[in-house]
Amino acid sequence: MSALLSFDQAPTLSAPLRYFLTAPLFATLAGVLILYSGPDLFASRWTPTALALTHLITVGFMLQVVVGAMQQLLPVVVGANFPRPLLTATLVHASITLGALFLAAAFLTYAPLLFDAAVVCLAAGVSLFIVAAVSALRGMAWSNPTVLGFKLSLIGLGVTVLIGVVLAVSLRLQLDWPMLTLTNLHLGWGFMVWACTLIATVAYVTVPMFQLTPEYPAWFSRHFALSVLASVALWTVAELAGLTLTATLLTVVIVVLSGGFTLLTLRLLAQSKHAKPDASHVFWIVSMVSALAACGLWLAARVIDLLGHWQGWPPLFGVLLLMGCFMSVMVGMLYKIVPFLVWLHLQNLGRGLVKAPNMKKVLPQVRIERQMLAHLLALALLLLAVVWPGWFVYPAGLALICASGWLWLNLLCATAVYRNQRHKIAIAMASADRKLNGG
Repeated sequence: MSALLSFDQAPTLSAPLRYFLTAPLFATLAGVLILYSGPDLFASRWTPTALALTHLITVGFMLQVVVGAMQQLLPVVVGANFPRPLLTATLVHASITLGALFLAAAFLTYAPLLFDAAVVCLAAGVSLFIVAAVSALRGMAWSNPTVLGFKLSLIGLGVTVLIGVVLAVSLRLQLDWPMLTLTNLHLGWGFMVWACTLIATVAYVTVPMFQLTPEYPAWFSRHFALSVLASVALWTVAELAGLTLTATLLTVVIVVLSGGFTLLTLRLLAQSKHAKPDASHVFWIVSMVSALAACGLWLAARVIDLLGHWQGWPPLFGVLLLMGCFMSVMVGMLYKIVPFLVWLHLQNLGRGLVKAPNMKKVLPQVRIERQMLAHLLALALLLLAVVWPGWFVYPAGLALICASGWLWLNLLCATAVYRNQRHKIAIAMASADRKLNGG
């Protein structure tokens, strides 16, 4: 697969890096919000703090990482170049950053103007990104599983944001719309057609390349994203039409599909040729196990009355999916993507005169492993906090702040290596020019 990558198509480093450096700050804010809320946070999925926390993670952390990764991966993996990538990154990053802040504040205060500001910023930023990505992918063959996955994930992102705008307008105008149904559709399109499809698409490339595993089966990579889209679309129709039994059966299909992806990925990871699994490998395993646990919890809540009536199962499901699955895999990918990008750009700048530092020197493994332990501790404490909030919610908040802040510092460390090495390259280039000119 690496032979198919077009490294010369990579955009300016600052384009994706701004997203990656912003994402941990939102996760840190999520930890602060947990401390502010205290044990009441997990009383219900509908509390203002729970809604704000959810969107700090999904919009503040996940969307930042995903948009940054796509702006980097589309040119390199499939040769899809964004029009004016730096300008696009500047405008999209500013819009979704402000939008995430406004949205979290809106849920905490229910101030109408904040909802208005959040809708405008997020709709503008995501729309601009989707238009730019579609323009980049125009003419790319749908038969390519990676191109197909990226295109379908963009559909998922667009529908997710559209439903979110409808929900915000409904709250703003106090309309009598089916809020529960719309919220479930918002989650379904966001978690499955956007996030799960995108992670699977990225996994087709990065898991074999970075984790040294066999390739995903061709039949799976060709059909998984389409199966997810079709299932979620049919489920949406059934929900809106009030076909309860059909909708329930389709949700089971959706959960089984996601469970199948996690099981297949775990199987491939077990065949890794790494002599010693690194932190990124562990993050992938934690992510897939968490996703599998979330799928099992969802199915169990449907068949076990006692569990289904427990108010804590939706927050537990949310922690497994957001912190355990999506955040874990995205942190693991950042630890591969950012050092690789620094190495790649320095290699291009050096032009053979100055050798780029090894990826492990860009970001030492010991720093990654220590942050990984902090992340795993935060995940464990959050899971415990759902069951025993009085005992564990404050340690969980502190642990999330620590883990997220540590991630930010690690990414800053890689950025500092890039800046220092770029300075050395500039000096070497100036010296080479003087010699050529006889100076």
